[in-house]
Order: sequence, then C-alpha cells, then structure tokens
Amino acid sequence: MDVLSNHPIWSQSAARVLARCDQLAKCSESPANLTRTFLSPAMAQANEMVANWMSEATMTPRVDELGNLIGHYGAREKSPTAPKLLFGSHLDTVPNAGKYDGMLGVLLAIEVVSLLQGQHLPFAVEVIGFSEEEGVRYKTPYLGSRAIAGTFDSYLLGLLDSNGISMSQALHQFGLPPEAWQNARYDSAGIIGYLEAHIEQGPLLEALDAPLGIVTDIVGQSRLQLRFMGQSGHAGTLPMQWRRDALVATSEWILAVESFGNVTDGLMATVGTINVGPNTSNVVPGETICSLDVRHANDAVRETAVDGLLAMASRIAAQRGIGFEVLARSNQNAVPMDSRLRSLLQRACDKTGVHAPEMVSGAGHDAAVMATLCPCAMLFLRTPGGASHCPEEAVLVDDVALALEAMHSFLLSIARETGEHFESPTL
Repeated sequence: MDVLSNHPIWSQSAARVLARCDQLAKCSESPANLTRTFLSPAMAQANEMVANWMSEATMTPRVDELGNLIGHYGAREKSPTAPKLLFGSHLDTVPNAGKYDGMLGVLLAIEVVSLLQGQHLPFAVEVIGFSEEEGVRYKTPYLGSRAIAGTFDSYLLGLLDSNGISMSQALHQFGLPPEAWQNARYDSAGIIGYLEAHIEQGPLLEALDAPLGIVTDIVGQSRLQLRFMGQSGHAGTLPMQWRRDALVATSEWILAVESFGNVTDGLMATVGTINVGPNTSNVVPGETICSLDVRHANDAVRETAVDGLLAMASRIAAQRGIGFEVLARSNQNAVPMDSRLRSLLQRACDKTGVHAPEMVSGAGHDAAVMATLCPCAMLFLRTPGGASHCPEEAVLVDDVALALEAMHSFLLSIARETGEHFESPTL
C-alpha cells in the first residue's frame, strides 16, 4: 500500500505516543525526577504499563530472562519458525533523565504495529523494550541487547551495584531465574532485521531543519583512564619554577585534546572527569586521574587519534618532570548499518515528503549490539535544542508523526518484497 501523507491518522497516533511518553515517565525511582534503572521496581512498573499497550495493539507481551519486554505480533501463517522483523529500543534511563531517550523508539514501534489494524504479514513483528542500555546500575551498558544478541557473559552475573547487590541477586528479586539467562538469546536464522527509532541527542538535524535522519554508522569508541603523577607541595612556600604540578600538566594536555579534536574531521575527543589529589586549596596538586573518550566512525582514525593524544600526554608530562600512565583502556569498534535496510528506510522517508539526511551516530545504541545478530537500521528524530540525558529533552509532535509514517512504510515495504499487497490504514 502507499502511505497516506498528511493523513490525520499520523498526527493522532503521534499525540498518543507522546501522551504515553508522559505516562511512562511517571515510572521512576524518584518522585523528584525520572530515574529508572535495570531490574528496579520502577522498571517492573514500566514493563507492566508498556505490556498493556502492547496488548492493546494485539501483541502478546512477555518478559525474557534478562528483563527485556518483548511484544510478539504473529505472522499470517502461524508457525514458530516464521521469519520476524524486530523493532526496539531501551526502557531504562540515566539519573534525572528526559522522557524520550530510548522509550520513544519502543512506543513508536508499538504504534506502528497498532496501525496494521489486525492485518498480519508474511512475517512476525516483535517490539523489544530492552531492560538495560545505559550502564547505570552495573556500570556495564547494553545488558539487555547483549543477552538477546548472544554476547552476554556469565561473569556479568557477579557484578555488584552500589548497594552490594549482585546482578544474579537482582534478577532473582525481579522474579527471574539467574541461571536461565542463556534462554534470552535469539537465533539469527529467520530474523529479517532490526530497526531502532531514537532521538538524535544532538543539534545537527535541527541545524539542517530536518525532522528525520538516517544513521549510516554508529561510531567506534575508545575509553581510557589516565594518571599524571607530580609532587604535592605547600601552595605558599614551593616556588613556581620548582613545581611539578600534576593538574597544570593535565590542563595543558586537555587543551591539546580539544585542539586535536577541532582539526580532525569527524573526531570527538572529550575529557569528562578529573580527580585531583590531594584536592586541597593550599596544596599543589600531586596527582590527577582523568578520563579520555575518543569517538569516530572510522576505527583507524580513532585509534591513530588515541595514540597521538597519549603521545602528547607523555611529552607534556616529561617536559614538566612528572609521570604519566594509562590505567585502563577499552575499545568498541564502529558499527555500520545495513545498506539494504538503510535504502528501504530512505525510500520510506522520501514518501513522507521530507529529506532525511544520512548521518553518523556519535552515541552508542542497542543497534550496535543487535548488528552482531542481524541486519540493522536506525532512524533519528530531531532533538530541539540538542539536549538529552536531562529533563530538557524534547521532540516535536510533527516529527513523531513523520517518524510513524516512515516506519509504517518501511514495514510494509519489506512485506511488499514478498509480493503482498495491503490496504491503507483508515480512521
């Protein structure tokens, strides 16, 4: 079928999605803000609420062994081996979060299924609300999608949260048997692909006056913890020329990080944390421990940048007579989105009458993990003001309507590849 651009069904559906975002934001661990972490009572409340909406869309909801909420909309021919198309995003949040990061993608997908109005396709559709993406409770992200994609590891069950509760204990308290975690894994056979709709979390689409964007790649990331080791001394008696100030050396290097990022196309380089020792106003800092976050869509560019920034740190430290070392380093490679699904998504966006520019995602997403399981695509929605991970997070109702229209067209374009024909949605 052809999507009916400007049909009032899209704006009505968009209003319903945003109203549900408001309702879902009330499922929080704090009455003062939105905070919803992995396996918390607030997550159980959210799962129940979203499961009810899945049921209203004639889906069959279930919670898997890692707390992921999954809504199943069966294929026309009832068969456990029927191929399936996946939609999803995450239902957990950062502390003091906005109400659209992650959960908007889940609610958009449920609405798209609802718009099928009971028509079943040659394949099943599943909407996944991942239980953990942000990495807040156990300092490890993507737990939900890792379980489904088959990259979860048993050692993770032993991780402790800030209250000393292991993940295994938390699963048990949530009503899930920890020993059954492997049952959450999907078999890649028969999975057509995965589409994740998500707010951009940045200002680029707004700057381009574009309501939607199509992700080409999710950037690779290098995360490091570094230490500069100088010598503490009395702030009033240690002459300036004799100082081995670790904080001054760190500051000089941070400015070099900024300069390097500004001259390297597409590179994001950030020092987000600094711990200063002894952190006293009348003592020359003797030590700093800081972070380095480097991102780029090209892994070779990212790795070269990290090597260059570490060389700069060593040189600055040596010039100032202080020590430097790398305490920890982790890397995550860039993940390209599937070219075929991207093409289908681009055509679906074109049918809405708006241009959806291609763009790189500078943030990590569940799609990066799901790409180890099946072909993936991502649709970004404009984020007014570029704010995210904060209460100021926002979306526009017209953009939500366009996203629904594009996602619905994407879904039916895959069905059309089987030679099927479907009627347009009606009010």
